[in-house]
Amino acid sequence: MIEKLADIYARYGELTKQMSDPAIISDTKLWTEIAKAQAEISETALKYAEYAECERQLSGAEEAEKTESDPEMRAMFSEEVYSCREKLASLREELKILLLPKDKNDDRNCIVEIRGGAGGEEAALFAYELYRMYLNYCERHRLKAEIVDLNQTELGGVKEVVFNVSGKNAYKQLKFESGVHRVQRVPETESQGRVHTSTATVAVLPEAEDVEVEIKDEDIRVDVYRSSGAGGQKVNKTETAIRITHFPTGLVVTCQDERSQLKNKDKAFKVLRSRLYDYYNSQNRSAYDEHRKSLVGTGDRSERIRTYNFPQGRVTDHRIGLSQYNLTEFIMGDIDSMIEALTVAEREAQLAGEE
Repeated sequence: MIEKLADIYARYGELTKQMSDPAIISDTKLWTEIAKAQAEISETALKYAEYAECERQLSGAEEAEKTESDPEMRAMFSEEVYSCREKLASLREELKILLLPKDKNDDRNCIVEIRGGAGGEEAALFAYELYRMYLNYCERHRLKAEIVDLNQTELGGVKEVVFNVSGKNAYKQLKFESGVHRVQRVPETESQGRVHTSTATVAVLPEAEDVEVEIKDEDIRVDVYRSSGAGGQKVNKTETAIRITHFPTGLVVTCQDERSQLKNKDKAFKVLRSRLYDYYNSQNRSAYDEHRKSLVGTGDRSERIRTYNFPQGRVTDHRIGLSQYNLTEFIMGDIDSMIEALTVAEREAQLAGEE
């Protein structure tokens, strides 16, 4: 591990030096690539430098402890030795984590898709609440959320909503939300006061760059139609909604949120690229289907990553067996502690796999 860290530190120094080279500074594209590469390893390199310095301090303190004849000074050096060893142990654990393989998509923007699952109108209402929860979370973390497509029900629920989230580490912050979310509560329409169980599915996809996915003109059909809405002024009188069908994969993307046909088209292509990026990274259709199923399941009540139990005020993530009794705050976007727990669990699983 130490040899690997030393190589990273040497690489960091080399990249830092290159960034000061006038020939590289004049080449904006090359300088940006080098700066990005340097930034990716900077935390690990600087942490290793701290580790190496602590090792030097420990060595000096151990030597002084051996040769010092004054009892008080020897005690002081003994305390320094203990402190350095404690710090080294802590730094070693931090470095282990920094060396873990990083998800190449963590720093990307993402596309979030929410759909009502089992439970009819109650599932659609729950899907809307999840949508609102993520909007509030994004606002808390200064992430920008933009609607791509919204299919509402008459009672205020959503059959489907697709939105783009952009900002620092957007995908990293939301990637654990993919799966079946289950709600247990008494619906407003329930006259007997019985608790119902409904579901909504969430899929979080990393946003693909233009150059990563080639979309050939002959492989798609773009249809233009009038946006649908709740009636009145919300119904678009002109054909601005976009539907893109990708023949090789059968993927269909719609966007009708913007009043501009061009903006809707741009958003739809952004979603299509992300879905194709996800598709092609899964190698083939069967692998893709399995991957999508792992993300969102079938929407069945028995398939769930998380349960929102309103009578008990409890939210439980079944992947890590963690229950929290802050459902009111949670459903309003205060989901940081759950995301942190899932991140720690993933890290621990990675560390166990490395051992």
